[in-house]
Amino acid sequence: MTAEFPRDAIATAAVFGFFASAWFGWAQDQPPPAWRRWLAAGSGLSLLTAAAGGVLTWRHWTDPTAFDADTGRAFGVVVGVEFALAGLGAALLTRRRHSDLNPAWVALVVGVHLIPLVWLLQYPLLGVVAALVILVAVLAVPLARSRSLPVSAVTGLGCGCVLLAAAWWSLADALL
Repeated sequence: MTAEFPRDAIATAAVFGFFASAWFGWAQDQPPPAWRRWLAAGSGLSLLTAAAGGVLTWRHWTDPTAFDADTGRAFGVVVGVEFALAGLGAALLTRRRHSDLNPAWVALVVGVHLIPLVWLLQYPLLGVVAALVILVAVLAVPLARSRSLPVSAVTGLGCGCVLLAAAWWSLADALL
């Protein structure tokens, strides 16, 4: 589960903290009232984690990293494909009047995009995160429908928790 380079684990904490906040934010689109306080707390903790990761990444910017010219290019391609697939799928779902499924679709794409990053960044934790985010994406729609909850609330809560936990793991991995 350990990153080959501590700087990469720290940067992962910053990125996962930021995106955990985004997922907790998306979950706040019409959640059950009892969830609001917890989702806000998740957003706040995620932003604090992202900030800590960002400051530490800046402080360790010159440390060794898995990124080089080839890795950076491959990373850009993976992220570009991710954004294209997420956007195209969301547009198609919206056009077919199923925009409520967009959070689950985006989560699925995010989870799948993490799989090649395991090898590219040499960080096994990304595989665990990929599997858990894909699991959230697959289970969110039936769970939301069976409990009369918005898909955005279920998907956002699940992805936010996974990413926040992974951000904390990454910080601990780098600092301990």
